[in-house]
Amino acid sequence: MLERINGLIWGKGLVFMLLLIGIVYTVKLKAVQFRLIPYIIKSTRSKEIRKNQFKTLCMSLGTAMGTGNITGVASAITIGGAGAVFWMWISAFFGMAIVYAENSLSSIYSDKNTKGPMAYLSKGIGSRKLAKLFAFCCLLASFGMGGMVQANAMSESVTNCTGISKFHLSIIAFIIVFTVVRGGAKRIEKAAQIFLPFATILYAVICIFVLYRTRSELSNVFLSIFREAFGISKCVGGITGYSISKAISAGIRRGVFSNEAGLGSSPILHSTSDNCKNVELQGMCSMLEVFIDTMICCTLTALTVLSASKNNTVEEAFHIFLGDNSCYFIAVLMTTFAFCTIIGWYYCGETAFVFLNNKLSKKIFSFVFSLVTAVGIIIKADKAWTISDIFNGLMAFVNIVGLILLINKVERIKRSN
Repeated sequence: MLERINGLIWGKGLVFMLLLIGIVYTVKLKAVQFRLIPYIIKSTRSKEIRKNQFKTLCMSLGTAMGTGNITGVASAITIGGAGAVFWMWISAFFGMAIVYAENSLSSIYSDKNTKGPMAYLSKGIGSRKLAKLFAFCCLLASFGMGGMVQANAMSESVTNCTGISKFHLSIIAFIIVFTVVRGGAKRIEKAAQIFLPFATILYAVICIFVLYRTRSELSNVFLSIFREAFGISKCVGGITGYSISKAISAGIRRGVFSNEAGLGSSPILHSTSDNCKNVELQGMCSMLEVFIDTMICCTLTALTVLSASKNNTVEEAFHIFLGDNSCYFIAVLMTTFAFCTIIGWYYCGETAFVFLNNKLSKKIFSFVFSLVTAVGIIIKADKAWTISDIFNGLMAFVNIVGLILLINKVERIKRSN
């Protein structure tokens, strides 16, 4: 039943809508993606912006830089072939325009109690019902994508090389997550700022070393990515629509799972920034997150897996460089990425929870979220992924409605900046 629901939500409709809204915003914003690097270089000259924005960047990037960068990419390749990587790139490119629009609107409409899509849906469109629907979907997504999937993926790598039981691991996870999230946004920012840069750099360096060892395979890897993206089969020498469909669906689905463009989580997290009312800065920084997440980290994962693994696993690919120690490195990296994503998504869920009912204590939500995260370690991986995909899709649908209705508003904001 879960697979049927997932199929209905993530059918051609949602994939087409995400691509279409990304293309429309790219045109309306005059290909704002190409102004990213010059703007970031210019902005980093300000010491105050560097200091304040780095915390928000780590927190927001932490939700995107999760286990999806490792297991999600490998899963996309297994389902859609090498061609899925190309469609992940397409998803990221147009997704950059979407997150720019999301964060621009959030900067204008967010206040202390109402943030992100909940702000621009209730104030920009004037529909509190849509805002509540988004908040409900965001709440569910924080349990699925933010909690269960991350914990489940982390547990697989940890239990495989340490032998610790999933039950005991779930207890440890509950205690750690609950301790951190009870501290609110400031403690979450601090934790992400400590762990995320270290894990990202370490992961990138290992991937680069593996790619250097397998550099003779890279030309064939890139050839297979572009060939399979359009369903061109070496065996029959023709184009198969079924192969294209699988590559597009897997690539965009896992791309959205990884970089979260269109979901509405990014503007919620950027609303914590000291510079949250700087429309251009928040829009550009959110695009930078998508660029780092998908164009750099996911690409490194894809190239590493395709060039060094027959079974499409990062652990097998890392074995070339790390030998038998590869499982321990993967366990450490997966745990760090998962932890950063879990605590970042907690803040999204808490914000939605408060919007729906600000009379209930945040401590209730922090306890329930930590408990659901711990349960994610025990349940089967395929169920966790399916549940997460369903919640992500529902969240994206509502957010896209808001982005469609506020296209002209985003264009006016861009002109004024």
